[in-house]
Amino acid sequence: MEAAKHDVFQAIADPTRREVLRLLANDKLAISEITAHFPISRTAIAKHLHVLSEANLVYGKKVGREKIYQLQPEPLTEVKQWLSYYEQFWNNKLSILKHVVENDDEHRFKDMKTDRE
Repeated sequence: MEAAKHDVFQAIADPTRREVLRLLANDKLAISEITAHFPISRTAIAKHLHVLSEANLVYGKKVGREKIYQLQPEPLTEVKQWLSYYEQFWNNKLSILKHVVENDDEHRFKDMKTDRE
């Protein structure tokens, strides 16, 4: 497999390209079918597909007069690995939030109990 000219992070940085990937996750599609989902030209979609192809995220195969594209999700593993490092920070913040909420609930319950007495 040849080296990617665009990396995965550059390729998924654009919202249109992310939407193209989402479409291709469900099915192989011709460029005309992909273009139908966007308010931009076929040429613009072709440029987006070119970037995705260079990042090895999609593969296009000529079938008759059309080119059919399919998702190649393997390069997304790099993104997943990069994000997994940062999950620890989210998990830590969620644990702190849980602690704060539980303690706040405890104090409210005690306050309510005191008010009734």
